[in-house]
Amino acid sequence: MAGAGMLWFGWFGFNGGSALAADASAASAILATHLAASAAGLAWIVIERLRFGKPTSVGIVTGCVAGLATITPASGYVGPVGAALMGAAGGALCFFATGFIKQIDDSLDVFAVHGVGGILGSLAVAMFALPAFGGSGFGHELSAAAQFRAQLLGVVAAAVWSAAGTVVIVKLLAATVGLKVSAEQQHEGLDLAIHGERAYDLAE
Repeated sequence: MAGAGMLWFGWFGFNGGSALAADASAASAILATHLAASAAGLAWIVIERLRFGKPTSVGIVTGCVAGLATITPASGYVGPVGAALMGAAGGALCFFATGFIKQIDDSLDVFAVHGVGGILGSLAVAMFALPAFGGSGFGHELSAAAQFRAQLLGVVAAAVWSAAGTVVIVKLLAATVGLKVSAEQQHEGLDLAIHGERAYDLAE
């Protein structure tokens, strides 16, 4: 909880600082960031309550981070209403994404929260930047559809670049230090096998 609070506070500098000035644009981005994180955390624990009978502290902070990831591509262009709606959508979508992607491989829910939330935020800015939602509108007389196509192109380009870079890094690691430790090291525990000491002294 403390770590999530520090992360949330730091995100104000991340999104608000993108304005490169302490002005109304930065204040608007900070407000959008705060509202989206709040709405996402609320959406997450409501779903937890409905599905599991009770919300959790891990759930609410994960939901807040999902909101932060969702609003980041749009924080300087959406108004308070759009930010809250984006956050709620991000919290709900990322909640279900964690359950699905964890079955593949994402023990810390990194892609399910940051990746899915970021993609949603990138695409949703084409809707929530509209003046009807309190947004700043689009430059060069673009329509919402044209902006969506531009956002989609950016998402696809980022995904292709990330995938290509990951393949290169994995191949280099596989050819040098290897990708997995031995079964014996796994059984022994990496704290002892790699670092030579135990992190926890648990009773048998």
